[in-house]
Amino acid sequence: MSRGVAALDCLGAGLAAYSDAMLIIVPPSESKRPPPDRGAPVALGELSFPSLTAMRTRILHALIETSARPDAMRRLRVAPSMEEQVARNTALLGLLARPALEVYVGSLHRGLDAATLSPVASARAADGLIVASALWGALRPADRIPPYRLDICARLVGMDRLEPAWRTVLPDVLAAAAGGDGIVLDLRSPGYQAIGTPAGASDRTVTLRVRQHGADGRRIGDATAKRVRGEVARHLLESGADPGDADALAVVLGERWPVLLDAPPRPGKPWQLAVTVTA
Repeated sequence: MSRGVAALDCLGAGLAAYSDAMLIIVPPSESKRPPPDRGAPVALGELSFPSLTAMRTRILHALIETSARPDAMRRLRVAPSMEEQVARNTALLGLLARPALEVYVGSLHRGLDAATLSPVASARAADGLIVASALWGALRPADRIPPYRLDICARLVGMDRLEPAWRTVLPDVLAAAAGGDGIVLDLRSPGYQAIGTPAGASDRTVTLRVRQHGADGRRIGDATAKRVRGEVARHLLESGADPGDADALAVVLGERWPVLLDAPPRPGKPWQLAVTVTA
């Protein structure tokens, strides 16, 4: 089932019936700010979602050990130009930390531009936005972390791939964060979705695809697509809307972009929403 925004206009009158439990899940970024000049190192016991502490500790120490090995570049799937960042991994426990949304500076996070969110939108992000990370699992915006280098497909010493490890704990944590109702908007790529999606919430989860060809027919490129994903999160946070279902979400995003909503192809799969870049 596919529907354009025009087909959803009749839902506008129902937008007042929003839930207050919208959850937005975003990925990290490869690009990160360097450590700040002042502050303190990461305190694992002070991060959100304390049930993830044991897995975070395991992966953190495996990353430190892996980064010190001669085959670190191959295991971490990075180019020789990243050697300095890999070496920095060995000092992660001593690096000064900053809030997560200040650390990540890739295309999606530039589109979100968390530093310029209004006070109301920032408060909404604090409660309703999660960064899903290969190292930390799940982070709230205010969680303080150091910069690091870890690809989701890295093969760490003693652990191999990370997705199966995170899937043992992350789905339940994300489900608790999502609550019993309200939309879950998952802005991650399939690779990061593989570390876990909210358990039991597929019928109210929406994934987002940015069409690779804009309204003028030109290919927009991956960096632009990621930036638009960040702009989608920003638009929702600034809009004040808490859409209670996928149709209402499409209406809110349709205020900014042409959208097309597809129902789940089968039970257990999420809704799919496509947005088109118009300029």
